[in-house]
Amino acid sequence: MAFQEHEGISRRRVLAGATACAFPLPAIAQAPLELRVGIANSSSDIGFFLGVKKGWYREEGINLTTTAFRSASDMVAPMASGQLDVGGGSVSAGFYNAYERGIKLRVVADKASSQPGYGVNKCLIAKKHIESGRFKKLSDLKGMKVATNAPGNSGWGSLWGYLRAAGIGYDDIDTLDLGYPEHVLALQNGAVDAGVTTEPSATLAVMKGYAVVATTDDVTRPRHAIAQVLYSEKMAGNADLGKRFMKAYIRSIRYYYGAFKDGKLAGDNAEEIISILTESTPIKDPEVYRTITPNGIDPDGKIDIPSLKEDQQVYRDKGWLQSKTTVEEVLDLSFLEAALKELGPYKG
Repeated sequence: MAFQEHEGISRRRVLAGATACAFPLPAIAQAPLELRVGIANSSSDIGFFLGVKKGWYREEGINLTTTAFRSASDMVAPMASGQLDVGGGSVSAGFYNAYERGIKLRVVADKASSQPGYGVNKCLIAKKHIESGRFKKLSDLKGMKVATNAPGNSGWGSLWGYLRAAGIGYDDIDTLDLGYPEHVLALQNGAVDAGVTTEPSATLAVMKGYAVVATTDDVTRPRHAIAQVLYSEKMAGNADLGKRFMKAYIRSIRYYYGAFKDGKLAGDNAEEIISILTESTPIKDPEVYRTITPNGIDPDGKIDIPSLKEDQQVYRDKGWLQSKTTVEEVLDLSFLEAALKELGPYKG
């Protein structure tokens, strides 16, 4: 009897095991990890907006929430305190100075760059100077008052490129720091003679008849690194999470890249991209995005490192940079390399 009882138990166990194999219990799904991203509320944030819309971050187990800031400089403190995990913007003089103080943020991928035909930063000349003959060639910038943006950011790197092409220096011009939308009015009322102006303000000034484009960033500084994706120190310490975020980001910017055609958002994906941008940024008129030059980007997220070094030297020359930190110290391309190893190179 004892033997028969043991045999019955064995049969029940076998049957239970077979049933479990045939009908496995559902796995308990892990909740997506919350990541907080600082944005500039501009078209260069498309790599974040699009990936959320398409569900690519969710596929990597990430739930992205975004907070808008005026500039990347304003993201530094929240990233240092753990309030932000990822940021995006120009690697400024303030960024390097903060790194020197122990705020170890990392530059990890391209966010906006002057790819051929997509020079989003433009050198504008007041139209009256074209009509009067005062401006005929780039060296005629000499003696002019030029509208710039805040000191110590990549816009000054663009200005450096224009001046280098003109064969003149900073001492040959006067500058006036203004918000980009203010450039339009200043070019109209004569407060400035020229501007280092980004989109959409640049195209708006031209369309209104206040200015003419003298040259663009992609001509004077091809592939100039204008804005980058930044990781907090905590984020950079998690290799797997950093890679997963980067995979979703690269998928996003490649899809955006597919919207490019003839220097505009006019390619296959254009209308979808424009719809997301009008939904996600302060610019609600889709015609603006169809008209302006969109910011370029490397479809593999690669950063033009020589241009970062040139910009850093501009900050030193202007006295904005006290830090001895090098570009190499702030770069961490390991997440990008790991993501590209899985995704492969961009094939168009």
